[in-house]
Amino acid sequence: MKEIYPELGYRNGELFFEEVPLKEVVQRVGTPVYVYSRKALEYWFNEFDLAFSEVPHTTCFAVKSNSNVHVLKVLKELGAGADTVSMGEIFRALTSGINPKKVVFAGVGKREEELHFALERGILMVNVESEGELYALEKVAQKLGRRAPLAVRVNPDVNPKTHPYISTGLKEAKFGVTFEKAFELYRYAKKSRWLEPVGIHFHIGSQITDISVFGEAARKVANFVRELHSEGIEVEYFDAGGGLGINYRPEEKIVPAKRLAEEIIPVVKELGCHLILEPGRRISGNAGVLITQVLYVKKRENKTFYIVDAGMNDIARPSLYGAYHHIVPLQEREGENVVADVVGPICETGDVIAKERELPSLKEGDYIAVLSAGAYGFTMASNYNSRPRPAEVMVEGENFKIVRQRETLSDLIAREF
Repeated sequence: MKEIYPELGYRNGELFFEEVPLKEVVQRVGTPVYVYSRKALEYWFNEFDLAFSEVPHTTCFAVKSNSNVHVLKVLKELGAGADTVSMGEIFRALTSGINPKKVVFAGVGKREEELHFALERGILMVNVESEGELYALEKVAQKLGRRAPLAVRVNPDVNPKTHPYISTGLKEAKFGVTFEKAFELYRYAKKSRWLEPVGIHFHIGSQITDISVFGEAARKVANFVRELHSEGIEVEYFDAGGGLGINYRPEEKIVPAKRLAEEIIPVVKELGCHLILEPGRRISGNAGVLITQVLYVKKRENKTFYIVDAGMNDIARPSLYGAYHHIVPLQEREGENVVADVVGPICETGDVIAKERELPSLKEGDYIAVLSAGAYGFTMASNYNSRPRPAEVMVEGENFKIVRQRETLSDLIAREF
């Protein structure tokens, strides 16, 4: 197989995921459709998780990147925990069988209802983002008559050199608190009957390729942990959040997870803490594709549009971030390429999947795969323009199954009566 990404490539001119020709998925399920590979999920999870085998750790998959229960079940079988940011994500993680003691609850705006849900189900810890949230957690814990395990999210103020929308560790970001404020919160929690400070949390962003910033942040936070220890505040868990980048262009080299491990392991070893990791995109990003059909080819002077049946409601990243997704046809093509815009059917000028992209010459009815769509693909999909969301499919060896049915027109209005 002429491999593009692990488990994805061409055989005799046809695009395969594992042992499945993707045209078979299209014939049975239609388009647009998200397709995930079990073996690719396993490959990327192991590439990351095994890099940290030298220290006690839990790899908590970021559920927001891909929340399909069947994806989570695969990761649960591999030993993953869950990094969650809502009650719904906790529900999905637990439904998939992930041990609640491997679930952490982050997010800058937790409602009391969500805190109640998390504590009642006995998750590992709540990552507190503000003074007000700490008080809310204490109130909920008192109502339940149980202590609330928590970590305070500190903002290490490092520049992850990624897209500004996904940079979370700068001081101007809405996330976390300063080290000074965190000290106050830990002291308060230590004295509270209903709060139990068990960890510390930081998260610097997503799609990070400069590993040095992880080390910088980890060392800053480790110094703070030593200050906590001097105050008699012991923390067991060191939650090092931040997403290691993937290669959206197949020809690009990725930073091996072992490079990240080299930055963080020495810090954690010295502290003697249990390490929590939060990769999402790194595990699922290149384990999924979105298949869409070319509906029309529109040509203007010096301009070609491939109008496809997937829109910004199905895959939001290109419109939201100006993000690049590599695109390949399901059937390999020879001959000269065409510079074209790949656009969807949504009534928005911004409904563009690829702009001025060099692509094979396509005709109406052809199918293309939008790659690196396993993270922040379906999870960001919507019903904008009253469009049913796509189906999701899992490939395993020579077989595949639908793991989320395509929505119907009735689904669109089911909650309106």
